[in-house]
Amino acid sequence: MLARRFGDFDAAEDAVQEALIAAAQRWARYGVPEKPRGWLIQTAERRLIDYYRSERARRQREATPQEPAPEVSVRDDTLTVLFLCCHPALTDASAIALTLRAVGGLTTTEIAKAFLVDEATMAQRISRAKQRIKASGEPFRMPTLEERPARLRNVMHVLYLIFNEGYAASGGSELQRTELSNEAIRLTRMLPDDPEVAGLLALMLLLDARRPARADAAGELVPLPQQDRSLWDQARIAEGLVLLERATGEYQLQAAIAAVHDRAPNAEATDWRQILGLYELLERMTGNPVVTLNRAVATAMADGPEAGLAVVDEVAERLNGHHRLDAVRAHLLELAGDPLGAIEQYRAAVRKTTNLAERRYLTKQAARLKGR
Repeated sequence: MLARRFGDFDAAEDAVQEALIAAAQRWARYGVPEKPRGWLIQTAERRLIDYYRSERARRQREATPQEPAPEVSVRDDTLTVLFLCCHPALTDASAIALTLRAVGGLTTTEIAKAFLVDEATMAQRISRAKQRIKASGEPFRMPTLEERPARLRNVMHVLYLIFNEGYAASGGSELQRTELSNEAIRLTRMLPDDPEVAGLLALMLLLDARRPARADAAGELVPLPQQDRSLWDQARIAEGLVLLERATGEYQLQAAIAAVHDRAPNAEATDWRQILGLYELLERMTGNPVVTLNRAVATAMADGPEAGLAVVDEVAERLNGHHRLDAVRAHLLELAGDPLGAIEQYRAAVRKTTNLAERRYLTKQAARLKGR
């Protein structure tokens, strides 16, 4: 709303952050105002005005919790911000990173992990992206029909990464961040009707359907083979399968892999040969090293753990430092009958992961093998 009103996205973001800080400090003392969203927008708006005026004017116009809050429009500008951040003046990587920060609410550290780069590099990338949008003078509006196709792919990638962070949080104490998954699904439903969008939404629904079974009552991770499939959301699976029938693109391939798992009545019935073929297609399409790592698991399940470990070696250099590389290698070493090697790799993964639920799971796996 502030970016639309003042035409300065970067300054609007800063003003909103300052308003949230003010709320955290003042509401604890004075209580939550009658219209909290209006109070936040009014305070942020005054911070923006102060930004354009002198420091003295800023102090005189300081918002107080006793002032009446203005009426607030219920218009949802989130999709507009998504398309704005995916500006043609930006590289794909910069546009996606900026949108994850501004709309997805991910931290710079989380975004850096998603891109497999260090935090300082990602911080510079996001800062430069903000400067380019400001310099472009791009109005706050949805792109025209002619402009939209060029930006849609970046918007989809952003929503995919937001969903991924919600599905498997990169940090914190919780395995999942439900609010991120739900928001990614909500916004994907708002995108234009398109076969690739259908593939993305199908993927999200087919994965999110497993949410109730992915953690136990204590919040501990439950791996896919051990999940109680009766807890899976059958309505989401059914909707995802219908969408999959008219989907295309790389998200369609990922959704097809998720569908093979969701259709299997139990882990033993999983068609790993079909999953392996789908991963091979996806790897040729994307060249993504994480896809190769997933292919290693499928290879192990279809052709034996030694074959899977050979695929892990192919991608080891590209994923060096990523805890999932060590976790997959540990799992495959255990299947290959090398418990000592598996313990070493589980412990290496523990040292690298920043998600506490995942760390507890990996620690337990190492302790289980040591106690044999």
